[in-house]
Amino acid sequence: MDWEITRALSGLAVVGRRQHPELARRLTVLCGRGELVTVLPGVYTLPHLATDWETRAVAACVWDPTAVIVEDAAAALSYWPDMIPDVVVVAGRRTTLRRPGFRFVKRVVPRDLILDRAGIRLTMPALTALDQVPARGGEGIDRALRSRQATLAGLHQAMLLTPARRGNIDRRSMLLDSRDAPWSEAERLAHRILRDAGITGWSTNVRLDCPSATYFLDIAFDENPLCIEIDGREFHGAERFEDDRRRGNDLLLAGRRALHFTWRMLTQEPSRVVTTTRRALAISA
Repeated sequence: MDWEITRALSGLAVVGRRQHPELARRLTVLCGRGELVTVLPGVYTLPHLATDWETRAVAACVWDPTAVIVEDAAAALSYWPDMIPDVVVVAGRRTTLRRPGFRFVKRVVPRDLILDRAGIRLTMPALTALDQVPARGGEGIDRALRSRQATLAGLHQAMLLTPARRGNIDRRSMLLDSRDAPWSEAERLAHRILRDAGITGWSTNVRLDCPSATYFLDIAFDENPLCIEIDGREFHGAERFEDDRRRGNDLLLAGRRALHFTWRMLTQEPSRVVTTTRRALAISA
């Protein structure tokens, strides 16, 4: 392949005719030979990359320099790296194009909520998490907070900068439900159970520095050595089992007494969670 085109492809994996008018004739020839394929009008890539969602995201930003990648693809590019979006949603003014793997929506994203990452314009994690609420509830918010690429203050600011949007009632409700900064769906539910029961005086994701490691306590009581650990639903392998035992020992040596609640306990026995917490608080006082 022409070395100039190879060099152009090496940076972003795509090459745009508008950005490289001097290569226009050769791009057409290579496309005719099947050595390149068209991703979007005037934007080319190698055949094996054409269906890759990241290539699509780059191509959209090359095709329209004002476009912004939003929703799941923006999450995958920031705080949700293991997500593989089915469709790359592109916000901008050019919305008439129809292409497999893309969805173009008419939307102006505030400049302060746009992040430029390696040639891809995408929404900031705070706005991305809010964008995901209609389809994914609070999971995007939880992941964004856990990754520390977004804060509650940043989420509220993103809401202020994007008023009058369809779905904002649900976003505000979910943001209110996130006021104690949950890092998972299970933590979100635990916070809700404690609030509804009137149990106060606790903080979340509290840093604890121990001699062998630094931990973040899921829920820690401010005036009591009691803490609550939320055990996730995922399978715990041998390594995780060892880590959990080590963590438990370190918390005990640091003067913390831990309760452990599982997803099943939280969903099926919330009253028992409340009763157990209150009894443990009384014992630990």
